[in-house]
Amino acid sequence: MEAVLSAGIVLAAIIVLFLASSIKIVQEYERGVIFRLGRCVGAKGPGVFFVIPVIDRITKVNLQIIAAPVASQAVITKDNVTTTVDAVAYFQVIDPAASVVRIRDWYTSSQLVAQTTLRAIVGRHELDQLLSERERIDSELQLSLDTQTEPWGVKVHRVEIRDVGLPEQMQRAMARQAEAERERRAKIIAAEGELQASQKLGEAADVIAGSPGALQLRQLQTMVEISAERNSTIIFPIPIELLEAFQAISRAASGR
Repeated sequence: MEAVLSAGIVLAAIIVLFLASSIKIVQEYERGVIFRLGRCVGAKGPGVFFVIPVIDRITKVNLQIIAAPVASQAVITKDNVTTTVDAVAYFQVIDPAASVVRIRDWYTSSQLVAQTTLRAIVGRHELDQLLSERERIDSELQLSLDTQTEPWGVKVHRVEIRDVGLPEQMQRAMARQAEAERERRAKIIAAEGELQASQKLGEAADVIAGSPGALQLRQLQTMVEISAERNSTIIFPIPIELLEAFQAISRAASGR
């Protein structure tokens, strides 16, 4: 009787161990890729699922988006300028089985592919495009990299160039160019102001020429403005018409 009881306890323990080893739990952001006798039979999860102990082997795969830095590297642009560029890529596993079966280490491999892709894409563009058309180049990088990682079950959501390092000599040249551009714009604005001022002065001269009284009013206004200054001596011309009027009055008086 005791032997039977002992055998029952051993059998129960074996069953408990069997069930414990067959129950697997993966998180919401994970999947379990199952290999049965070395053959991939698919991915399961999230939550609880059962596997066959000893026969099945499970590999957990994270499905969260991962930000992977792309190492800084020297790149020669299309116009033969050597620059240092680094970037960041956002990867996500969308096919857990493929990311385990088709590639040994998809994360490291994706980083290496991102480096070569970055060098190739940047080399197709000139420096000005690299500095001013960053978003378009980022889209080209994302599309090219996604095409290469798709067979591994990895999706590239975004690639962003973080920093573009320029030689000191190139930085000084760009600073001089920017300064010259600002001076050019300042001269254009000043010339446009002079043109508008001359046009308005011409219009004012036409008005004054058509109305002699306007000239007298302008003279009086100028005298008022000058008189506001301290210690001012005002010298203003007498109109010829006024002198002629005085002469006419003087001749008329002498004729009488």
